[in-house]
Amino acid sequence: MSTDANGTPVPAAGGDTPGTPNVPDVFDTARLRQAVLDAWAASPARFREDANAEEDLARGGYRDRVVIELAQNAADAAARAGVPGRLRLTLRDGLLTAANTGAPLDAAGVESLSTLRASAKRDEPAEGRVGRFGVGFSAVLAVTDTPVVRGRAGGVRWSLTEAVALAGDAADRSGGLAAELARRAGSRHAVPLLRLPLPAPARADVGDDPAGWETVVELPLRDAAASDLADRLLAAVDDALLLALPGLTEIVVERPAGRRRLIRSVDPDDPAVVVIRDGDRTTAWRTASAAGEAGPDLLADRPLEERERPHWSVTWAVPVGADGSPAAPRGPGVVHAPT
Repeated sequence: MSTDANGTPVPAAGGDTPGTPNVPDVFDTARLRQAVLDAWAASPARFREDANAEEDLARGGYRDRVVIELAQNAADAAARAGVPGRLRLTLRDGLLTAANTGAPLDAAGVESLSTLRASAKRDEPAEGRVGRFGVGFSAVLAVTDTPVVRGRAGGVRWSLTEAVALAGDAADRSGGLAAELARRAGSRHAVPLLRLPLPAPARADVGDDPAGWETVVELPLRDAAASDLADRLLAAVDDALLLALPGLTEIVVERPAGRRRLIRSVDPDDPAVVVIRDGDRTTAWRTASAAGEAGPDLLADRPLEERERPHWSVTWAVPVGADGSPAAPRGPGVVHAPT
């Protein structure tokens, strides 16, 4: 039997859930774990593929996208539920949390979070959706080794320490997997931890709004560098995020430096003008949007799921003054692409 970093015995995947005694497995994470561990034992190349893919995302293009991906998931949850999207991002005592309204966490969502490029959003209507391909949640690995997602019905968590132990138990029946684990030993990405979900307790009441928040993501930050990155990304939240994600009407950002509340609304006299209030500052933006479908010729060489969802959309936004004429934007021009 394997042990964790503190020398505590950790049972194999077929027994009690490691490190999670007496927590109902409402999303059947045991089935997901066992399927992955069996696949790794049968084909160590599958383990290597999963590990390389997760590491590429965590170290590469998704490293600075933690806040964007949390906001995108909140916008999509609101769209699925048909409610205004609200998001609260809090950084306190080494913990980054994101609480959002919208559709609840369910078994399909948990399976999507625990896979790569197999999003549960594939079969949903494209309108109002942003994320599509099931890779965004891997952005959390830039700052944490122990992410948790909690809903009202139950929760799911991941743990690098426990993932290493579970993979080690599976390697007892596979020399090839044992060799792959030895090659990656000591790495921050020794095991693709998001493939091995574990049950977590349901969410508790959240702050001053216990009735409104549906889902809470908890990211215990790995170290000081992760805390600095999270703080920098929170400080960078501005109008562009609400313009790019119209499904969100409110974002609250709570950092050690203070609290901000950004609210998005539409000018009742001109629906093409979006008004964003950020504390004492109010900015009006004239917007124009277009959407359509890419032709099959353009997507002929793309993967299947991209070909099945050929929808595209784009929004232009220009700040305007009180008289409706274009105003100079604050700071450098920014192209903001959440997807």
